[in-house]
Amino acid sequence: MRILVTGGAGFIGSHIVDAYLEAGHDVAVVDNLSTGRRANVNRAAHLYEVDIHAREFERIVADFRPEVINHHAAQASVKVGQADPVHDLEVNGGGTARVASLAIAHGVRKIIYASSGGTVYGEPIALPVTEDHPIAPRSAYGTSKYVGELYVQLAARTAGIQYTILRYGNAYGPRQDPQGEAGVVAIFTGLMLGGQQCTIDGDGEQKKDYLYVGDIARANVLALDRGPALVANIGTGVGTTVNEIYRVLSAVTGNTIPPRFGPPRPGDVRNFWLDCSRARAELGWEPRVSFEEGIRRTVESFRP
Repeated sequence: MRILVTGGAGFIGSHIVDAYLEAGHDVAVVDNLSTGRRANVNRAAHLYEVDIHAREFERIVADFRPEVINHHAAQASVKVGQADPVHDLEVNGGGTARVASLAIAHGVRKIIYASSGGTVYGEPIALPVTEDHPIAPRSAYGTSKYVGELYVQLAARTAGIQYTILRYGNAYGPRQDPQGEAGVVAIFTGLMLGGQQCTIDGDGEQKKDYLYVGDIARANVLALDRGPALVANIGTGVGTTVNEIYRVLSAVTGNTIPPRFGPPRPGDVRNFWLDCSRARAELGWEPRVSFEEGIRRTVESFRP
């Protein structure tokens, strides 16, 4: 199968490219390398260093003739989205609209779209959060990712394109950038291996759904032939505290420096984890990598 992966040089996207290649598919990657890295891209995939808004992107779609577009290109920082919501919407909403329109124009069979389980729902009414939870994002990023979902569904209604929308929990694993707006696992791993002190926001007892990136990649492989017209949470169904992350990482890295505790992050949802029974029923997917094993693999990948 010919698959085009946008954002395929990024943290999550590059693992998906690897999984598609391992399954025997023909893969092309489109990435402007604003946050992705050329070194992340499997040599068996063809990398086009192109922005999805660029005119050249249409030529790539026309020439490669993908059967599936897996759309992971995004402005992925909640902080950046809050600072510049217009740019956030242009990339995540407008970019997805462009991907959907080109998919229609060039006969793409299916779009697989990466959405955000951690931001589109907003403050949870009940836990774990199901896909039927009201959509009430508390950030520009969560809003723009949901707008992308609407454009994908519009393509399905008006042009008959198949789709699977995957709402991820908090991803972690190898290749995640420990700088800037990275996830807490990558940030703490980088600091601990560098002999530096970590700062825990608030009291550290906030719970989130942390999912190993390899399990995300496997969901994207299953979505190639399953999950028509599906919106599904992809997570562990379990909340893990930041303090527990710190304890496990310290044990694996040998860190002995105690953390400092800072103020809570403004606007952060304190407790959030996902009900993933729909993904189990419709995709035959469930997470396989335990948190402890995922942390071990992540730390080993970060070691010099």
